Amino acid sequence: MPLKILRASSLLLLFFTFGLSTHASGLVTLQSAQLSASEVENVAIATPEPELPALDGAAEGVTPISALFHNESLWMLGTDASGQQVWLNYKEEAWALKSAAPATLRPELQAGGQAHILALSLDEQGEASYITYHTITDAWATLGTAPIEGTFMSVQNAEDGFIINSLGPDGQSSHTHLNVALTKRLLQPIDWLLIGGYLIFTAYIGYYYYRKDKQSKDNADFFLGGRNIPWWAAGVSLYATGTSAISYIATPAYSFANQWLLLANNVVGMIGTVFVAIWIVPLIRRLSLMSVYHYLESRFHPHIRVLASALAIVLQLGGRMSIVLFLPSLAMSAVTGINVTSAILIMGVVTIFYTVLGGMKAVIWTDCIQVAVMLGGAFVALGYIVMHVDGGMAEMFRSAMADDKMRTFDWDFNLTQATVWGFLMLNILGVLVYPQDQVMMQRVLSTKSDKAAGKSVWTLAAIVVPGNLAFFGIGTALYVFYKQHPANLNPLLSVDSTFPQFIAAELPAGITGLIIAGIFAASMSTLSSCINSVATLVSVDFYERYSKKATQKKTLKVAEFATIIGGLVGIGTALLLARANIQSALETSFALGGLLGGGFAGCYALGIFTKRANWQGAMIGVAVSIVFTLFVWTQDAVHPIFYLFVANFTTILVGYISSYFFPAPTQNLLGLTIYTPRKTSIDAEPAAQ
Repeated sequence: MPLKILRASSLLLLFFTFGLSTHASGLVTLQSAQLSASEVENVAIATPEPELPALDGAAEGVTPISALFHNESLWMLGTDASGQQVWLNYKEEAWALKSAAPATLRPELQAGGQAHILALSLDEQGEASYITYHTITDAWATLGTAPIEGTFMSVQNAEDGFIINSLGPDGQSSHTHLNVALTKRLLQPIDWLLIGGYLIFTAYIGYYYYRKDKQSKDNADFFLGGRNIPWWAAGVSLYATGTSAISYIATPAYSFANQWLLLANNVVGMIGTVFVAIWIVPLIRRLSLMSVYHYLESRFHPHIRVLASALAIVLQLGGRMSIVLFLPSLAMSAVTGINVTSAILIMGVVTIFYTVLGGMKAVIWTDCIQVAVMLGGAFVALGYIVMHVDGGMAEMFRSAMADDKMRTFDWDFNLTQATVWGFLMLNILGVLVYPQDQVMMQRVLSTKSDKAAGKSVWTLAAIVVPGNLAFFGIGTALYVFYKQHPANLNPLLSVDSTFPQFIAAELPAGITGLIIAGIFAASMSTLSSCINSVATLVSVDFYERYSKKATQKKTLKVAEFATIIGGLVGIGTALLLARANIQSALETSFALGGLLGGGFAGCYALGIFTKRANWQGAMIGVAVSIVFTLFVWTQDAVHPIFYLFVANFTTILVGYISSYFFPAPTQNLLGLTIYTPRKTSIDAEPAAQ
């Protein structure tokens, strides 16, 4: 049945890939409105003039007209020795000459969105041109013109444009407000058909496994798919779990604004895959665990297991689940007719439905469908963008290479940047602490054998680089497209909304629905994995461990109940974010959660790779790790991606040294370290008491 589903979804994807070709128009429009004097006071804003550094290098001999600080650098409009206007940027203590404006600009400048500068030009015919400059693509665009009523007097900056003050023939003042608007394009019936078909399909998979396993379903079925999942499906599910809709939107935005430096992390990570597949995965799998935190009890102490498991549950419920629902819904709402609340509810309810009915089997097989939809949509989008770049693939590569947009490897030893050496250290430590992620390890534990488990990790490695190449490629293709067509880019949206805006404004009906279904798929695959892992931890680490009346049937009921409650909490938190509009606060709290919880991962390295480490040393290591990592965070000493490295390394170093101040472990370490491996898996039911 799963293979039939995959074949059907592939045929559906091919049909919509090659069967649609109509082109949608952009949705950026210039608006003009007359304001009263009192309305001008409410709309007008003051833009402070920054202090200029020395005018040397490219700025030598330039007479400043006006300047603006935006997008982490200084921008200056001036005139050169010949009297021509020039546009310069000051960054990293050096001036650089940028592309010239298409017309003579007024001194009034203001920031628009995250990467636009708004400007105004007046011609002799009495028309005002609304001009934008994009700081990433170095491209100017004229979004439209408007006539000036009467005699021009002055210009004022407004929140999203300019106010042109003029004097009419009758002596009355006129105030014309020019601003940009983005019209949301409602989805077409074929878009809804695709999205609805995808949602129904995923819900059916949960129902199918509910009917199929209703009489025989046990804990191993619900938590680990009966330990009978094919290696390739587990590997695809590993990729789906690690790729959320945040990646679907944020990765193209990152490569659009920067380079491909973060892709180096995936390339370097393939080296670590060898060690994970050969040593780490077999060791953990032979313990026949359902919760990876049970290892911390066997190797160290029950308190470490409980604390680590509780923190994992809190981080999933309070952070990750709500983020993967809220942020994609917010981004899509900005440019389409999809309501944020509706998107959250639809994705959340359908995911809870198939997860609670089908357990891990439904989660993994829907992950396979979701990866097909997700990557299919990404490659379709990439192909469509390249087809609409003037000059096609050749021009895209030429322009991207000329602007150094595809640089992947930075060999500088600088931990404040995303460098190869930093990624190498990060991945070495990632190998040492690989078992710490319950969500990922559940897929490895669901396979048929040690060999199959290793193959699942190899499958992940085989997918992750080409998959991420598509997302990085989308960002670079968007860079070239919008450099050629800067007027199509809304100057008021954030950089993260670049891909969603392209989906809404440029893609034809049908393909739009396919891409949105891909974004839904990316969110739902991560959400279902989080829900199932939370249910597993609640049932195994807490209910079975502390309940004196726990039975397999009761544990299964608790897991199903925890699935529903956990999913509803995730939906509720996402809806709270949508209502309160506290996106940045949530991201900060989630980052803090990662900083505070990162140290527990180091306990796995202490347990697996040393025989001398004890529970006292591990606890001291975790405590010191939390304090030291927070200190590093406040000092901005390293790039944020390396906070986890700092936390884990501190736990390992301090934990190992501290262990020598306490007696050596006295329990049997068979199967718990690489020095005392277990030859075969534990045949009995996984211990979780």
